[in-house]
Amino acid sequence: MNIVLLSGGSGKRLWPLSNDIRSKQFIKIFKKGEDNYESMVQRVYRQIKKVDIDANVIIATSKTQVSSIRNQLGDEVGISVEPCRRDTFPAIVLATAYLIDVLHITPEESVVVCPVDPYVEEDYFEALKRLAEQADKGEANLVLMGIEPTYPSEKYGYIIPESADYTAVVKTFKEKPTADMAKEYIAQGALWNGGVFAYKLKYVMDIAHRLMDFTEYYDLLNKYDSFPQISFDYAVVEKEKKIQVQRFSGQWKDLGTWNTLTEAMEEAVVGKGEMDNTCSGVHIVNEMDVPVLAMGLHDVVISASPQGILVADKEQSSYIKPFVDKFEQQTMFAEKSWGSFKVIDVETESMTIKVTLNAGHNMNYHSHKNRTEAWVVISGCGEAIVDDTEQKIKTGDVIIMPSGCRHTVMAETELKLIEVQLGKDINVLDKQKFTFPMC
Repeated sequence: MNIVLLSGGSGKRLWPLSNDIRSKQFIKIFKKGEDNYESMVQRVYRQIKKVDIDANVIIATSKTQVSSIRNQLGDEVGISVEPCRRDTFPAIVLATAYLIDVLHITPEESVVVCPVDPYVEEDYFEALKRLAEQADKGEANLVLMGIEPTYPSEKYGYIIPESADYTAVVKTFKEKPTADMAKEYIAQGALWNGGVFAYKLKYVMDIAHRLMDFTEYYDLLNKYDSFPQISFDYAVVEKEKKIQVQRFSGQWKDLGTWNTLTEAMEEAVVGKGEMDNTCSGVHIVNEMDVPVLAMGLHDVVISASPQGILVADKEQSSYIKPFVDKFEQQTMFAEKSWGSFKVIDVETESMTIKVTLNAGHNMNYHSHKNRTEAWVVISGCGEAIVDDTEQKIKTGDVIIMPSGCRHTVMAETELKLIEVQLGKDINVLDKQKFTFPMC
């Protein structure tokens, strides 16, 4: 099975756990084992591989999410990176070309495209296999998954099939309706449109070549910023006459708000948190090292991270975005391909950060024009390179890097550092990368 997972989104509705770098799909909030947690993307990837260990999984995403994907899924998963935002059609074309030209999948094979972040069980991925098998038959150019609605939602578009068969021809599509209109659609046998569909690779590539001037994946990548912004629905779905839909009646949740996310949590408290026995319907999600105490609260979510603190009625939490938009914040924590960092303190001319490097990983070899840095090793061991000079480092060592000098650090074991940045203009853009030295 070939699967393209669409990974987009920003860090607004699940603030303060999400930010401009870490979208909701990377938040580790689902219990896995005794003391471990996994994110939405880790959960979905694990479920795919359990159903089909040989599945080719490609994640279509932006440059800002690549480090988080590598950190959480490793190097084996394929990543199709948009050089810039160009809506869903170019992004899907780029991932399709990646399958053909990079992974060398025959254009006659089918691919399933779906969001990266639904909360589902394994029967969903069995349904994806059946979706791909139906696309293989060639009876339709597009085969969609239609989710049997559990209530008249105003959040989703609707698919109205011509019959109640498991696989049916699509009669029409309906945009997101009012609750009353949704009831009417459901009475007509309508299904939720969850943005899941399958097609043969050559089908989308033929359309792409008619609309865009490129030869293959790398040419498409180089010309990407010149292509028009256009959605997959407008470029393909609205113009296609041969479309089928397959029903899915299993669990499917879009965990896009704190209200829906807490419904899927197995535990009421993640992190350091306590509540008294008068609380009901309360969830605490705490990424800080200080405890959170809740007393006498009902139907409330409490979330704390280096980015901020949220205390909200669960229903009202759905309306968080315009308030978060008012905050002018730098990113206070993020996962990188080599590990993670958390900002501890910010002053006018200094910033203090806790950095964790995973064993066997290293930072880029780089320099800063406007700031001096100091590393204090608080645990682990590894090697630092400063202006091409190697130095073994261990707990308690201090490394000073004046502005302009080239530097990197490599972790032999998990390596934790306190990084102090000093300068009048501390800016994320003040970074020049270099080829790694041959020492």
